Amino acid sequence: MAKPEKSRKNAPAKAAPAKPASGKAAARKAPAATIEIEAVGPATPDVLDRLFDVVESRRGTDPSVSHSARLLARGRRKIAQKFGEEAVECLIEAVAGNREELISESADVLYHLIVMWVDAGVKPAEVWAELLRREGTSGVAEKAARPRDPLA
Repeated sequence: MAKPEKSRKNAPAKAAPAKPASGKAAARKAPAATIEIEAVGPATPDVLDRLFDVVESRRGTDPSVSHSARLLARGRRKIAQKFGEEAVECLIEAVAGNREELISESADVLYHLIVMWVDAGVKPAEVWAELLRREGTSGVAEKAARPRDPLA
């Protein structure tokens, strides 16, 4: 059953129509594209930094007019709960093969992760630095370098 569209107060305008790809293989081999969003700018990874700035600016503001302010006011447990719910919804859509819903739920996961970062005082640059530190290291080697969990 199709999920009803969610209403988003600060939602950007619809993306410009993409050029049709010829089959799944073409979509997989296509280079990463920048999607132009009307009146907002290009959809690049910078959008996460901008979203962080918006969420951070909502801290301490009126919870009745801002979803971010409401979540932040409710505290870390509620933020973590919402993040977990969105992550599960994302996984369900991925397993079901619902591409459009997976994209939407992925955006929800990223938003709620950013709310969690704001609450915890984590800056995006700190996460980006950790990703850069790991770049070029095999996942197997990176995991092997971690301290052992005695309960594992």
